[in-house]
Amino acid sequence: MDHLELFSETEIDLTPKQTVEKLDEHIIGQKNAKRAVAIALRNRTRRRKLDPEMREEVYPKNIIMIGPTGVGKTEIARRLSKLCGAPFIKVEATKYTEVGYVGRDVESMIRDLANIALSMVKQEYREKVTDQANEKAEELLLDILLPPAPSAQSTSTSNKENVSNTSGFGFGFGVGDPNESDPNKQTPVGFQDGSDSGKSNQDDASKERYVASREMMRKKLKSGDLDDREVEIDLPQSGPTGMPMLQVFGAGNLEDLDNQLQNVLGDILPKKSKKKKMKIKDAYKSLSEQEADKLLDPDKVQTEAKKRVEEMGIVFLDEIDKIAGKESRSGADVSREGVQRDLLPIVEGATISTKLGPIKTDHILFIAAGAFHMSKPSDLIPEMQGRFPIRVELEKLSMEDFVQILTATKSSLVRQYEALLKTEGVELIFAEKGVQEIARLAFEMNEKNENIGARRLNTIMEKLLEDISFNAPDLPDSEKKVQIDDAFVRAKLQNIVEDKDLSNYIL
Repeated sequence: MDHLELFSETEIDLTPKQTVEKLDEHIIGQKNAKRAVAIALRNRTRRRKLDPEMREEVYPKNIIMIGPTGVGKTEIARRLSKLCGAPFIKVEATKYTEVGYVGRDVESMIRDLANIALSMVKQEYREKVTDQANEKAEELLLDILLPPAPSAQSTSTSNKENVSNTSGFGFGFGVGDPNESDPNKQTPVGFQDGSDSGKSNQDDASKERYVASREMMRKKLKSGDLDDREVEIDLPQSGPTGMPMLQVFGAGNLEDLDNQLQNVLGDILPKKSKKKKMKIKDAYKSLSEQEADKLLDPDKVQTEAKKRVEEMGIVFLDEIDKIAGKESRSGADVSREGVQRDLLPIVEGATISTKLGPIKTDHILFIAAGAFHMSKPSDLIPEMQGRFPIRVELEKLSMEDFVQILTATKSSLVRQYEALLKTEGVELIFAEKGVQEIARLAFEMNEKNENIGARRLNTIMEKLLEDISFNAPDLPDSEKKVQIDDAFVRAKLQNIVEDKDLSNYIL
């Protein structure tokens, strides 16, 4: 299958305006950041439509998002990963260390991205062969539930051996007589006595009864009548797809070395299996997944995943400000500038060894984000600054933004708490003035103390509804309808807000 065909099927082709509209459903404000991300995504689509010569010359314009914590930087990245249909990974810059120190090396982010792409492509190919895999899983279950008759086994031995080898299941295990509830219960197939002269007729009759019984069992299986009955199956331990590949590692990369050795040994050593009893509905799902994996072409899957990473990959590098600035510490502290210099080749364009083979990072889009309280983007080394030409500043949230965050988004905090407590039979009714009072207190606390943005709302909502959440299972029916108005909010929180020392610890 051509990779461009799969690209067109899987990537959600949104215009920049549509991307912003989708992000607006979950994130309040920050129009500039949304526009920058939307344009960057659209440029990926535009680039693939160019002729090959021009396509190689068009590099992604990496983005730095600057803004205080809690204003939507990480949320934009999280929602973006669900929208773009491309391999996406979010990493923390503080996870990585300068070469020579204990910690993850920066190349591991590309290896992780390759693993994500491989899983994504496998899932897409599985969906294409779902019907075929389901049919095979159904036949395997029927073979376990109703083994072929002894008279037919001599003519189907080779076929059964092939099925056994591919599935790993033993056919001697049953779940009971399939005709136990049938008034026209038949004699078990293959145990009739008769002379040689009548053997042919008996075989024909046995085959007919077996086919009828199998079809009856198939109907029961499809209708769900057998879902809760148990079978014993051999579950083969899954190994990596394709040929193993040993990589060359730098210092401090023992974690990846361990994973690669496991991959190599997993392909060389015999496959292990484990017997397990499970309900038929779960066994059917497990069998279907295994059969779908057998139908995959490992070479096509790896080729597609590799192309997906190189052409569509997105890396969200959070907390970039934590590695900015000149080194002011002494001793064994890891050099922040050293981490930048290790990151630089990957952002500029390098070739990284992964389980998919060599991955070129030239056209991977990097989106960095940081609060930059103690530093500024110009504190990054000049080479790193040059690789992030687009800079967008996220705005501080206003009280009106807090009101919108509480009520307007699809999964707003108000809706979350209403749904959570509804499971206990408690009905929360948030009055408009109550919501405004919550927003006012959150904004006020951010002004007085550290500004942690929308995360302040989580703290205030938890404190506000603490008593209700604790007592919800034991509340009498007469108290299970709670009105959250401005008076209720002030009664619960005003004293804490006014007590400066107490508010520093509580809110």
